[in-house]
This record gives sequence, structure tokens and C-alpha cells, in this order.
Amino acid sequence: MTESQQLLADYAKNGSEAAFRELVARYINFVYSTALRLVGGDTQLAEDVTQVVFIGLARKARSLSGEVMLGGWLHQHTFHVATKSVRAERRRQSRESEAAQMNAQSDDPGLRHVAPLLDEAITQLDRDDRTAILLRFFEQRDFRSVGVALGSNEDAARMRVNRALEKLHSILKRRGVALSVGALGTALTVEAVTAAPAGLAMSVAGTALASVSIGGGVSVTLLKLMTLTKLQAGIISAIAVAGVIAPITIQHQAQMKLRAKDAALQQQNEQLASLASENSRLSNQLAQAGNSQSLSQQQLQDLLKLRSEVSALKGQLAEAAKISALAQKQSAPPSTPADPQEEERQQALARQQAIAKMGYSRSWVMASILYAEQNGGQYPASLGQAATFIPDDHKDEVLLATNQFELVYQGSRSAITNPSSTIVIREIPVAGSTLRAYGFADGHSEIHKEETGDFSAYEAQHIINQPGNP
Repeated sequence: MTESQQLLADYAKNGSEAAFRELVARYINFVYSTALRLVGGDTQLAEDVTQVVFIGLARKARSLSGEVMLGGWLHQHTFHVATKSVRAERRRQSRESEAAQMNAQSDDPGLRHVAPLLDEAITQLDRDDRTAILLRFFEQRDFRSVGVALGSNEDAARMRVNRALEKLHSILKRRGVALSVGALGTALTVEAVTAAPAGLAMSVAGTALASVSIGGGVSVTLLKLMTLTKLQAGIISAIAVAGVIAPITIQHQAQMKLRAKDAALQQQNEQLASLASENSRLSNQLAQAGNSQSLSQQQLQDLLKLRSEVSALKGQLAEAAKISALAQKQSAPPSTPADPQEEERQQALARQQAIAKMGYSRSWVMASILYAEQNGGQYPASLGQAATFIPDDHKDEVLLATNQFELVYQGSRSAITNPSSTIVIREIPVAGSTLRAYGFADGHSEIHKEETGDFSAYEAQHIINQPGNP
């Protein structure tokens, strides 16, 4: 069993978040590079594809064979997600023609002209050849490591890779790519893997693990992140508000139009998926902003303002779904047996509430970071002090959640040695709840799940004991 297989088995069997984060760190460049090629160089869309792929890994880990070659599985899953999302056939035909023309004009085209066709060609290789190519050029293993993974020796692995490279060359040649075997091997060695953006691994791992904790059913859509301008933030708000108004209106007709209400709730889930994707993007932005000394106060407040706006809208959406679900429950006869659709609606409500809590906890922890930056690195003593760093025109919306959270660290930022693992903000404990939201010192937030409702062991590992700490 390879080291990657051991990490996957540890996560699948024991739910080890550390093992999963290590897998993400190992394969983030691999998956991001593959996605980047498949989406035509669109870096933002490539990040979304990467996020979806690792969410899929987190959910399917327990069903994967202990002998699975993880690189091969990730490549296949990335190819499936990316091609399905960007209308691969139309793009393939366009870029195939472009690649053929550019190769005809260049003696040394490099991998950039092969990129639109490369991953599709790799999927056409048989399993052993595909595994050899991925291990050697994408996971960047030496021949000895390739041999161990394939159950052979170094010389046999070298021959397998060379044969696989020749087959890949033949497939590409039939598609009009005039690139020699040697040039293809050189291009793959130098250009196959592109470094993912800083912070993407942390954001991807956190969101994937949160999606598993919340429960199945969230289908994160591929969404391009809009740049953080006021006009585009307004567009995001308009879309989200439209998703809130519809279910509230339908709620008044709940007893007469249950079918219409079910359709509206399903639309809410789809819109929430889009918000969840944006939430993961902004997680990365905010985490970097919280640790950056070069960003200005105004830039940090702009990021927090957009995060606060989206969080408030999620809260409204969750409240609307809660009202709708309550009306349906009251309208049902007491003797009505359990309804699968009602259970699905309750699960959707739980997911919506969890996502909203993540947004609120992140808003509060970023406000606390801003406070510390302006007060000698000292965290606030109360949420009231942190609230002064929430933009005024969105303060009322965020303050609605004040009684749901509490500060658990009021010390110095410099005393925190592991910001990504140190809790600063905690959702106030509620009896019987199995989910709890936390905000961490690096600016990200998480939802943690305990089936027993006892979070003491988890919090003991992540909350710094100090005088005056709750």
C-alpha cells in the first residue's frame, strides 16, 4: 500500500481530517493543473472544478477500493467534472483546429498547444499506461517510485512509461498534433503541473470536509467568482434576494400549493449550492486578507462587507425555508406517516442553516482580526468591540447573529502559533445540537459535527486556555 493509499484509508476508516488535508496538499497542483487545461486556462473556473473534485473525494472515500491508484481516480474525476461543465465537445472542436494550425507554424510548440487535447487523450489509454503517465509526469514520481506503485522494478517502469508515451503520441498525432515523442516527454516533464494559487489547498480541504459534516445532497455548482467590485456585489445580492422572495411568497399558499412549494425549495437548494461555492472562494480571499500586512484597511473592509452581505442573505434564505417547512408540518394530519420529501426538506433546512452559520462566524472572526490589527495585536474582549469593524451599512444584518456566537480568545495574535487550528469565535452551545460553527485565527470558518452532541474533546484541542477565556 502506497503512502497516499494509507492516508486515504485513514480518512475513510477513522475520519482523520489531518489525513485528508495531507491528501489535498499532495494532489492540489495535480488536479488544478488538469482542470486548468480542460477549461481553457480559466483560472477561476479551474479553482471551482478543483473544489468539486475534492468534495467528491471526501464523500466517496469510503467506497473506494483500498488498491485504487488515487492519481488515476482524481484525473478521471477531474476530466468528468470539467468536461461536463464547460460544454467540452464544442470547445474541443474549436481548440483542436487551433492546435493543429499553431503546431504547423511552430517548430517547438510546447505543451500549451497540446493542452486542449492532452487530458482527453490520456483517458483513451488503457489503465496501466494511463497510470504510468500520471505517476511519472503528473505526480512527478521517479522511475523507482513508479515501479513500486505498479508492482515492478525501476527498469520495467521506465519501459512502461516509454511505451505509454508512444501510445499517447500516436493518439495526439491522429488528432493533428505534430509533436515528436521526445518533445512530448520533455513538455510533460517541464509543464504538466502548474502550481495552484496560494491558500487554495486550505480552502478546498475546509469546504470539502464541511460538506461531509453537513451531510449529503449539496451539489456545488461550477461558478466563476466575480471580482470584488460594488456593482458585482450588487448583482450577487440581487440573485440571492430573488431566491429569498420566492419561497416567502409561496409560504402564504402552503396548504393549497404543496407541489409549488417543493419546487421552490429545490430552487433554493440550487441557489444555496452557488452560494456555497462562492463561500469557499471568499474563504480563500478572507484567509489571505487576515494574514496579510500589505493589504490596506479599506481593502479588508471591502472583503468583509461582501462576506457580510452574502452571509446575511443566507440567513434570510434559511429563515424563509424554516417558515415554509413549519407551515407544511402544521398542515399535515397528525397520523400522517413519515414523508420522504419532508425529511429531504428538513435536511435541506439543516444544510442552509449550517452554511449561514459559517458565514456569520467568518464575518465575526474577520472583524476580530481587524480589531487586533488596530489595537497592538490584541483581540477584542467582546463582540461589541469587534462589531465596530463591520461596515456600517451591513452592521445591522450581521448583528442579528450576535447572540449566537461568543469570543473564546481575547489574547495576543502573536501568542497563537497555529492560526489555522486555533478557535477564536465559537457558536454558543445549544443543547441537543450535533453541529457547531467555529471561526479560526487565520480567518476561515468550519462546521464541526459530533453525533453525541459533546464538543468538549474537540474544543480542548483547538481553544487556547487563558485567563478570562470562556
